[in-house]
Amino acid sequence: MGRLLKKKPASKKKKVSGGGASGPGPATSGAKSTVSSNRSSLEGKKPSLMSKIASPAAAKTPLVSRSPHFVQQGIQFLREVKVELKKVTWPTRKQTIGSTVVVLILVMILSLFLGTVDIGLSSLISTVLN
Repeated sequence: MGRLLKKKPASKKKKVSGGGASGPGPATSGAKSTVSSNRSSLEGKKPSLMSKIASPAAAKTPLVSRSPHFVQQGIQFLREVKVELKKVTWPTRKQTIGSTVVVLILVMILSLFLGTVDIGLSSLISTVLN
């Protein structure tokens, strides 16, 4: 079965600690050290999927070489659709027939009304023009 990605709640997100920003001094030095500490903490991590997609190398590769990944995404999507369709509450046969009958009756009433108005306006215009 496919696994859906869930967002982490705000309480479980990791906090990034700034280095040297506490105490008096210019605000720019604390900001620089925070940026440099964030860069150093991100350097060892694997690149995300979005960075792979947005990279120029991915844009230049032909579509044929990316097709197996595309097929896997399609299969994953269909699996998730199947899971979601199992959650749907489908109407019973009796409810479906009842709704269909109501729709057919309303269509007949509206068509009779519009037909009557059309005939009335047509006869009114023909009498005015003759």
